[in-house]
Order: sequence, then structure tokens, then C-alpha cells
Amino acid sequence: MPSFHNGSVEIAYLDEGEGDPIILVHGFASTKNVNWVYPTWVSTLTKAGRRVIALDNRGHGDSAKLYDSEEYHIGTMAGDVRALMDHLNIARADMMGYSMGGRITAYLGQRNPERLRTAILGGIGMGLIEGGGPGENVASALEAASLDDVTDPVGRTFRAFADQTRSDRRALAACLRGSRRLMTREEAAAIAVPTLIAVGTTDDIAGSAQRLAEVIPGSQVLDIPNRDHMRAVGDRVYKDGVLEFLAKHA
Repeated sequence: MPSFHNGSVEIAYLDEGEGDPIILVHGFASTKNVNWVYPTWVSTLTKAGRRVIALDNRGHGDSAKLYDSEEYHIGTMAGDVRALMDHLNIARADMMGYSMGGRITAYLGQRNPERLRTAILGGIGMGLIEGGGPGENVASALEAASLDDVTDPVGRTFRAFADQTRSDRRALAACLRGSRRLMTREEAAAIAVPTLIAVGTTDDIAGSAQRLAEVIPGSQVLDIPNRDHMRAVGDRVYKDGVLEFLAKHA
């Protein structure tokens, strides 16, 4: 698996296919494989003629594990994505992030619009601005001795997911505490790249896609029917909608 260093931090990534590049940024407690390879996103996009690059965010997967929450600010994690693009000599690309990866993508869309052709925000709606989703309850669940000690239902969901993916739970807790910078309404309104907001209709973590679309000028909403936060990722409606959106902005 290829990797590179952004400063002292090693970042693992995959780079497959040929064509216009799209960068995939996974969600909290996930990995490039869990978020993008296993749900067949990588194969779907390469078959559609795209070059697909996906990284393991710091603290996740095969990338470096850090235990200081200060190392996980959204701007710092966005810097890893920019550094990967620089490492691969990619000046500009489409970008799709899911959940926390959507926050990173939105950050880049607002701060570095020259690097993004389009922004696809999966699994994140008005939560980008108003919060919600995993909080200190999840960090505490990750640090608990075992799943049996966790009573909070959201905490149990993320703890079980972290156990399933054999994640470094201490690194994830630090990431959660460090990465929860919210975007202001003014910052979100300044996102000028073409944006698609894709959220499951039963997702109770992401916040309203429609309300976020009212803030980001010209953005589109893709409803993923009858899918919650975890199960929307690999949905066919999500994939078809993204392919259509990308084709429209090619």
C-alpha cells in the first residue's frame, strides 16, 4: 500500500484507474477500505473512467496514529488531503467525503476552491454548521474497557464499529475531540464550487440536507431513500446520483 509523509505524519492511500481524478475522504472511525473499497465505490468509479485516490485519514487505517487531539483539527486533516494531491501532482480534482470526510471536503471547498472541481458531501447535512453526530459520548465509549460497559446507544454503535474494524480506539477518541470544528453559516455560504449533498432519509446523525442546501449557493440534494448513516454508504441510489452529478460537471 503506497504512503507518503505530510511533515512527520505518514498517510496511506490508494491510487487506481485512469482518467479525471476524484479524491475520496472517509468518515470517522472508518478507513479507505471500509468506506470506499468494500462498498464498491472504487470499482464503480474506475469502471466509469475515473482515477480514484482514497486516503486513510490520520489516526485511521494504515496511517499514523496520534494521541493528541490538537493533531486532528479539521484544517490539519484537510492539509493531509492537500498534501496528498501535491504528492501526486494533482492540481485540481473532484472530491467526495463522507461524514467527517464531508466536513474535510467542505473545508477545502471553502478555503481552497481552486483545488476542487466539485464537492460531494455524503452523510453530512446541516450538522456541518449546527453539530450533532458523535460527541463526547462516543469518545467515552471508545475509551471504555469493553462494549459491555457502554450504555449510550450512539456510543455503542461507534464502539462496535471501531471494534469491528480493529481500529486504534485511543487515536479515534483523540480525533473525535480534535476534529469537531463546526463551519459557520457564513463559511458554508462561501462555498462556490458545484456541490452535491447526499444524505440518507433516515440518517439521524447528518442533519438536514435540504437546510444545508439552502445555505450553500447552487448546491443540489440527493436523498438516499430509507438509509441511515451507516447503511447509506454503499447504496445504489447514492452511486447513481454521484455518477450523474460528476458527468454533468465533467
